[in-house]
Amino acid sequence: MARIRTVAAALLPLDLFKPLIEYRLAKLRIARGSGDRGAISIELALAVILLVGIAGAVVYAITQLGNTVKAKIPKDSPVGGTAP
Repeated sequence: MARIRTVAAALLPLDLFKPLIEYRLAKLRIARGSGDRGAISIELALAVILLVGIAGAVVYAITQLGNTVKAKIPKDSPVGGTAP
């Protein structure tokens, strides 16, 4: 249960983008309903930019986690591969 709370807390910043995504999707539906192709392409481009930004944030977080864990790995392991 604690692990689920940790993951949920880590994903909380992504919930902040939910209203923005819903707003853009609503504008996309309106543009599609009126047949405005230029507005449709702009809304889709903005959605792609937002998703790429979120993906970049996730990659950055994973990279930072990897660097943190890498720093904690002991460098003085004995020759032969046996742990003390």
